[in-house]
Order: sequence, then C-alpha cells, then structure tokens
Amino acid sequence: MKKVLGFVFLITVSALNACKESDPPLPDNLVQFESTEQGMDAATQSSTIKLKLSRAVDAATPITVQVTPTGITYGTQFTTTPAITNNTLSLTVPAGSSETSFTITKANSIFLSGTETIDFAITSAGNPVLVGTTKSLKVKFTSIISTGTTLTLDGGTGGSSAVNSVFVDLSNNAATSIRRDSWDLGFYSGADFRVILNNTTGAAAIALAKNDLAQVTAADTAGLSLSVGNFDPAGLKWVDDVSGDLTKTVIASISATDADNKVYIINRGTSGSTPAKGWVKVRILRNGTTGYTLQYAGIKETTFKTVSITKDDAYNFKYISFTTGTVVDVEPAKARWDIEWSGGIYKTSDGTNDIPYYFADQVYINVLGGVTAAEILTSTVSYDAYADSNIATTTFKNDKYVIGSNWRVASQTSTGVRTDRFYVVKDAAGNVYKIKFISFASQDGGERGKPKFEFKLVKKVS
Repeated sequence: MKKVLGFVFLITVSALNACKESDPPLPDNLVQFESTEQGMDAATQSSTIKLKLSRAVDAATPITVQVTPTGITYGTQFTTTPAITNNTLSLTVPAGSSETSFTITKANSIFLSGTETIDFAITSAGNPVLVGTTKSLKVKFTSIISTGTTLTLDGGTGGSSAVNSVFVDLSNNAATSIRRDSWDLGFYSGADFRVILNNTTGAAAIALAKNDLAQVTAADTAGLSLSVGNFDPAGLKWVDDVSGDLTKTVIASISATDADNKVYIINRGTSGSTPAKGWVKVRILRNGTTGYTLQYAGIKETTFKTVSITKDDAYNFKYISFTTGTVVDVEPAKARWDIEWSGGIYKTSDGTNDIPYYFADQVYINVLGGVTAAEILTSTVSYDAYADSNIATTTFKNDKYVIGSNWRVASQTSTGVRTDRFYVVKDAAGNVYKIKFISFASQDGGERGKPKFEFKLVKKVS
C-alpha cells in the first residue's frame, strides 16, 4: 500500500512540476522591412536594404522577396546583390542572426527622371518565421521626406567597442555603416585647408620642427607616447578639438607656402579589439586651390608615398586610408546625413583637469552640413505631445554634441537609455524630426552596438 501511495505521490509531484516549469510560448517571430518607403537620390550610388526579425533564428532561414521595377530596368539601369531571378530575391537569415539584407546599385552614368521606383514585397519566410505587417517597401529614385520609422543601427561586432560608425539620413529612412578603422585622415572640402585625425579610433598626432620626411626617423619618437588612453591631460593636445572646432585641429591649416608645412607623427589608434596600428609620418601640401597632396611613410621608411586629394563641395571631407593608400568612401554627401552614431575621444574630468576619454555610443549631429538639434526633457513636454507648436520655443544648437552621450547611461551600477529626455533635429533643408531612443544594451532590452530609436516628422518644409 505504501508503495502504491508513493508511486501516486511521485506522479502527482511530477505533473505539478511539469505545469509549474512549462514556459509560455514565445510570440511570433516576424520578418519585415524597417520602413515602407526609402529614397535614393541622384548622389546615392547604392543602398543596403535590411529585413529585420523579431529575434534571432536557430537555423538558417530562407526569405523570398518579390521585385517589381517601374520605369527602370534590372540589369541595365540597376542591379542587386544577391541577384534577382525571375523577379524574385532569395535571401537567407543566417543561424543566430535576426536580420538579412540586400543591396541596390545604380548603373554608372545613367539619367533618371526621379519618377522611377522599385517595389519589394516579402512573399514567404521559412518556418517558424512569419511575414510581418511591414512586408512591402517602395524604393524611390529621388529624395523623400520620411514621416518617421524605427531603425536599429548596425554597429557591427564588438559590443561597446563596435567596429562601425553609422550615418543616418532621417528624411530618406537611410542608414550607412562604415568601419571606423577604414580611414586615417579627413581632408576638408570647405574654403579652408584643414585635415582631421580619426577621432573614432583614438588617433593622435604631434608636429615636428622639420619639413622634410626624409629627416624624420624612429629617433624622433623617443620618449613619445601619443597615447590618449592613459588619462593624461596632455593627451588633449594630441587630438583634434573634441568639440569639433576645425580651427583647432592638431594638423595646422595647410599653408600655400610649402616650407611652412611641417611633418607630423601620427599614432593611428585602434578600433574595437583590433591591434594598434603602426605609426606614420606625414606631410601635407596644398595642390593649387582645389585640393591637397599627402606625403606619408612608416616611421622607419626612407621613401614616402604620395596621394592627391581633390576637394568636393558635396562632401564635408574626403578621406584617405594609410592601409590602402587611396581615397576611401566614409561619410555620405553632406546633404545626405543628419546624425552619426559611433564612439570617439571626448573629455571628462579627473577632478582637477580635463582629460581625454573614449566614450562609446556617441551620437553626433552634422553641424558642417547645416544640421541643428535640441535636447528636450519630458518634464517640459512629452515625446508624444511635442508638435509643430513647440518648435518656436525650442532652442536649436549647432553643437556636434547636443546629443553626444547624454541619451544613455553606461556604468557599473546602471546601463540603459535615458527615458527622461528626447531630441529634436532640424535637417539642412529645414525638416524637423523628434527622436526617442529605445534601447542600446541588454539591460534595456537591446544589444550593445546596435542601438534602436524611433523618429517622427514634426514639420515638413513646404
């Protein structure tokens, strides 16, 4: 009898534990576009379109997208990667990932009227993924004025040391990712002849009292650290003005008199977990009134390489990489981005002095492109309530760090998006958007290196 009762008891306990420990079913895993509309103006050669899932998949999952061009011909005027077959894109979400993407590329030297479009529609997804509500996307070959959407930026690998910078064009629902270590110097396209260091990799430089690269050797680096990661106040002298003031770059304004242009030693910094790069010596001259001539070499090298950089008024800067020895694409045209998410050297205080400090998850505004912004506390007006009528009393600033790192907290005791504030951005055309950050770390439901935010159009330029 005791054995029977014991057996019944075990069955009962097991049943109760099974009910107690069973997890509720997960919500549907949906795949959808980030927005319903995206623009590609004449200055945009290619654009990457992302499809987002609610969460990562356990196994590689196929996604099928129907493609319908209007007024533009595939293979002649545009192509895609991967290629289209029978008006269909076959995509795959890799195991462990929560997104997939494809790229549209326009053919060179084609004329488009701006009325051309391509409609993309998600038609199927492999089990257990389902097609979400934002299943259609219209790409217009002209600028659009977005009414707003939700974007998750692709900072790449590295978490708090994410390897990418991401440029966002709010009006076109577009985000462009670029590796932070893909460039070393930026050459200003404006009236002055200014050259910037790569602040996002912690690059630093110092001028020498020499104007001949051949006279500079490893001996010139003796006792020189050029490190901005050791909390030394002196480090601020080795980096460009952290507020973005172009009159205070480490490399002086390039003189029209060649003899006045000195040699600089540059510590190229690092990116994420990659090793620090080798130091270089550089000398920069003017190339007439339209560009620059860069001379550079490794510290121990006795001969130098030369690169010509031509100013382009459509861009804030043109960039070069010492790794490739060429001009490289970094930021989009200045009229085609509003904010940049990245990391970079700013400053903090050690209690006595300002010291250089690398802040992750910074958001810069495109001040050189004419963008302004304001921080709004929700104690004044809520994000949802902020409207056209509030713009007149909003103080917009042309400060690169209006958003900066103020939008989030990242400390040993607290990490997450600040919910007591949001931001209002006025683009160069005058369109006004409000931005609310949603997540950026596991503590607030996000992923470090892939910040998520919502934006909405408040006022459209008529």
